[in-house]
Amino acid sequence: MDMSTLPRAVELASFGMRAPRWSPGGPCALHSEIFAGGRDGSGAGMALALALDGLPPGDEREVLWVQDAVSIRLTGRPYRPGLPAALRRRLIHVATASCEDALFALEEALRCHELACVIGEIAGNPRALDFTASRRLTLMAEKHGVPLFLVRLDAQRDLSSARMRWQVEAAPSPAPRWNAQAPGPPAWRAELFRSRVHAPGEWILCDDGQGLAAERPADTPDHGDLAAAAGDRALAAR
Repeated sequence: MDMSTLPRAVELASFGMRAPRWSPGGPCALHSEIFAGGRDGSGAGMALALALDGLPPGDEREVLWVQDAVSIRLTGRPYRPGLPAALRRRLIHVATASCEDALFALEEALRCHELACVIGEIAGNPRALDFTASRRLTLMAEKHGVPLFLVRLDAQRDLSSARMRWQVEAAPSPAPRWNAQAPGPPAWRAELFRSRVHAPGEWILCDDGQGLAAERPADTPDHGDLAAAAGDRALAAR
């Protein structure tokens, strides 16, 4: 068997090896997709948390955020005072009229080494965002080393070349330490359903401002560590 053409997770499974579980602080996938509803902001919040988790310490480069018109209607534009403090002064926002324009802006942004990362929001399953377009984004991110976190709002899971694909929803915040009446830190229930190198799994993720923390949900059975589960017969990992 020619292993050079197989996704890494499938290659591991063929030898009876186990794929490592994802955990915060690990290597950042250069193309991630985050599927989320368009009403609670969980997709953008998760994208920001993953972006910050993957940025090297001391990286002060700008972050580009691209939205198509439908995603702006659903979630609104980024509210700078509400962003993590590390990003408030270095966010560049791009509003586009269509998915096609958003994809063009994303692809051009991934060519720029002066960006720390790129965040995109596209609503639904527009025809322009097909596997070919996804593959172009993956190749551009990996060629230039600029991470892309693409939020898919109210979208069905379709074919994609993204190296990590998440399904997220808002989760109850942990109770604040000192003031029980204060809002807690943001939290998400996140399912990693496709990955090139990690086994699938579910976590409760929380960003307390000091970093991203992950716990396994108590009500979720263990998916197992076999790498075959991450293979997904998927074009996503190729």
